[in-house]
Amino acid sequence: MLIDTHSHIYSEEFDADRDEAIARAKAVGVSHIVLPNIDLSSIERLSVLAKSDSDYFYVANGLHPTSVNADYKAELNEIFADATFASLPNVVAIGEIGMDLYWDDTYQKEQKDVLDFQLEYAREKKLPVIIHCRNAFSQIMDVITARDRSGLIGVFHCFSEDYEAAKHVVDMGFYVGVGGVLTYKKSTLPDVVTRIPLTSILLETDSPYLAPVPHRGKRNEPSFVSCVAEKLSQIIGRDYEDVCDVTSANAKKLFNLI
Repeated sequence: MLIDTHSHIYSEEFDADRDEAIARAKAVGVSHIVLPNIDLSSIERLSVLAKSDSDYFYVANGLHPTSVNADYKAELNEIFADATFASLPNVVAIGEIGMDLYWDDTYQKEQKDVLDFQLEYAREKKLPVIIHCRNAFSQIMDVITARDRSGLIGVFHCFSEDYEAAKHVVDMGFYVGVGGVLTYKKSTLPDVVTRIPLTSILLETDSPYLAPVPHRGKRNEPSFVSCVAEKLSQIIGRDYEDVCDVTSANAKKLFNLI
């Protein structure tokens, strides 16, 4: 059994063959897929797919940092309105949220404010968070450590930091999300995954992005999470089935999956 803990298979990149991509995922043993939201424009697509199979898809609702701008408050209020949540099935997390300073740091303060709001919402609702972090680890940690963290848990998705950062994440009780980047030739993730417990790792694809080898450069899809599991198995020297079972148990525990 495998769980893809981060997929945007509801996006337009899958409009031509979404059903086939889902079938391929099931064929390799993917038992559940978690669908993180991006912003208001993605909620309807996400909701339609999640409702099509409520035993297979689970939802994370939130505002992605790259969608934060000067007018973020109105969008944030609508995303977190009671009516919005009522329209979404199987909400198991708040995400994806975080900070992204890779392309532009114009709205760094706004991203911090949005992250802080969503962290507090998650804590109040007793939901885990899915953290997007790109060139912003120290800034995100500043926001997290400045607040009451009691009961706050989650995953740093598509982890790309070094071991020291991973240790900090694990010590907080958070998980490390590992995807296709693990398979890349120049990736530093092999060092990280050999030094943290398997019980602190979640598998993901972030499809349609960051396809693993041997599919790198193509559209990513949930079935390719099996390639990530295979690579992780090779790196840490544990059976493939063991890697699948432990990481799936981790996902079930974090997201309270049935």
